[in-house]
Amino acid sequence: MSDTIDSTSGAIDSILVEKRVFDPVPEVVKGAAISGMQAYQALADEARSDPEGFWARMAHEQLVWHKPFTRVLDESDAPFYRWFDDGELNVSENCLDVHLRNGNADKTAIIFEADDGAIQRVSFRELHARVCRIANALKSLGYGKGDRAILYMPMSIEAIASMQACARLGIVHSVVFGGFSTKSLHQRIVDVQADLVITADEQMRGGRAIPLKAAVDMALTEDGTDHVRHVVVYRRSGGEVAWNAGRDVWLHEITDGQSDQCEPVPVGAEHPLFILYTSGSTGKPKGVQHSSGGYLLWAKLTSQWVFDARPDDVFWCTADVGWVTGHTYITYGTMAAGLTQIVFEGIPTYPDSGRFWDMIQRHKVSIFYTAPTAIRSLIKAASTDPKVHPSNYDLGSLRILGSVGEPINPEAWVWYHQNVGGGRCPVIDTWWQTETGGHILTPLPGATPLKPGSCTLPLPGISVDVVDETGASLPDGRGGFLVITRPWPAMIRTVWGDPDRYVNSYFPPEMKGAYLAGDSAQRDEDGYYWIMGRTDDVLSVSGHRLGGTEIESTLVAHERVAEAAIVGRPDAVTGEAVVAFVVLKGDLPDEAQAPAVADELRRWVASEVGPIAKPREIWFGNAMPKTRSGKIMRRLLRIVAEGQEITQDTSTLENPDVLKQFKGAY
Repeated sequence: MSDTIDSTSGAIDSILVEKRVFDPVPEVVKGAAISGMQAYQALADEARSDPEGFWARMAHEQLVWHKPFTRVLDESDAPFYRWFDDGELNVSENCLDVHLRNGNADKTAIIFEADDGAIQRVSFRELHARVCRIANALKSLGYGKGDRAILYMPMSIEAIASMQACARLGIVHSVVFGGFSTKSLHQRIVDVQADLVITADEQMRGGRAIPLKAAVDMALTEDGTDHVRHVVVYRRSGGEVAWNAGRDVWLHEITDGQSDQCEPVPVGAEHPLFILYTSGSTGKPKGVQHSSGGYLLWAKLTSQWVFDARPDDVFWCTADVGWVTGHTYITYGTMAAGLTQIVFEGIPTYPDSGRFWDMIQRHKVSIFYTAPTAIRSLIKAASTDPKVHPSNYDLGSLRILGSVGEPINPEAWVWYHQNVGGGRCPVIDTWWQTETGGHILTPLPGATPLKPGSCTLPLPGISVDVVDETGASLPDGRGGFLVITRPWPAMIRTVWGDPDRYVNSYFPPEMKGAYLAGDSAQRDEDGYYWIMGRTDDVLSVSGHRLGGTEIESTLVAHERVAEAAIVGRPDAVTGEAVVAFVVLKGDLPDEAQAPAVADELRRWVASEVGPIAKPREIWFGNAMPKTRSGKIMRRLLRIVAEGQEITQDTSTLENPDVLKQFKGAY
């Protein structure tokens, strides 16, 4: 456990700046999936009084089962919970085939916009055919239920279709974000023991071609990858790639001539659908394992409830499929809900910072779901270039705005509400994690009064609390550890290959059986929750979790570096900035040398972990501030990084003067 949270600190004050309450808009309430607080309360009461009956009803109503379940929840091996475990279904069938049967076969499933603006539309019928051809091609290569695939793909229809094809065959997939380095890719290939890799020649972002196949080739030269039998390559850019004739195959060649029909393979509800790696407080990323039945149920339900999904909506989640948001609210949940979706290959600032608003205008987007980092960067862009201000675009199609990935500060919330939503669109501030599978704390657009900066209330079926370091519930107004006190269907099942880490990370004994989220929170007098940040050494940069220990280990692996400590510093755009404190093996670099050394270390981190992990600032010193037991005092380094004066007791430091010798920031 980390240090006790000080509820008297200024952290909560900064997020309570905006006191106004925004009531649901009548036009949104009318006909909403959950209309009014009375309807919300009725669902919550049903789930509380008869949880198994509630979840059974939802699972029967929402999903198509090959073999109906008779057991809702098996708690006999808690915290390794099992949901609907004697039932069988297929996730891809629930996302695609159901729409071919219900009269929506020709409804647009995906509007894909490429980095250069080229547009492609596919219906549910066309997407189903594409998925079936890929699935048949994978079968022809010898892959099937229980095999494991790594996907290292650009944002594309092919990425989504490949995920769905894996689900159709019962192949467990693990998607690696295309911005991760060769080392990170290799680490995941080895850990998941992948039989298959699906990638592309290159990806296009901001007008640049970024190689993907080359990174795969390099990763597969490393030890522990002999189990990979094939690399399937999607030709995205036409860029030149090296070729291993015995291993590499083109996606278009192996799908050519394949049937556009492929029977979905029934799998048990607890069959792993995917493994997605997320940073933890140790150097090794955690392979979060999700099930098929429970995960899909919650992904679909939350898509319907939280986004108030309607038949004519055009939904746009700006996340990449390499993150859990892209899994739940692009590939699976919103697909199962039958939404027409925008899939965007590029970045919000290319060719200019009006790209998002232009796309909303052209595609008549009604639900827009993005990250606070993107919002803050576009606020900044609009303040310096009036041409890209949202007021220059027709955003009248918008009905609901969403926020995901990190707490949204009230100032950005209000700007988003007024300038993008025209003051008429509710801002749905969602709190959830890779491990939770879907939304946990969030407003409902047709029910919940909104408070800027608060993710408001738990969804029906979810029970949360704020507790102290002993697991005791805290009163309203006190900051503490956020926990989920009852199991829910979409919860993480285990850490792949490391059940002990699963228990120690998420169900430590002091939490008395509750799931420990790793975030601190406070509950106000109305029962609304306010997220205050991480309680461990994990940083949230642009809404993505980065393990400080992983970056530290990477820096220490550099030949120049003796020691390193990573902390987060608040940043107006990215939420947190990575700050590195480094002790070199030789002398401290002088003022002339330090910038070049810092740049060298940044390039090293980018190559080993990924560009997103590059330290914003690097401070050089002769020694780290340590206790007499040898623990680096990172909380003091955070104060240094923030440019504040250290007023805390430093008597536990072996050498209190060590904090004065750091030179930065480079």
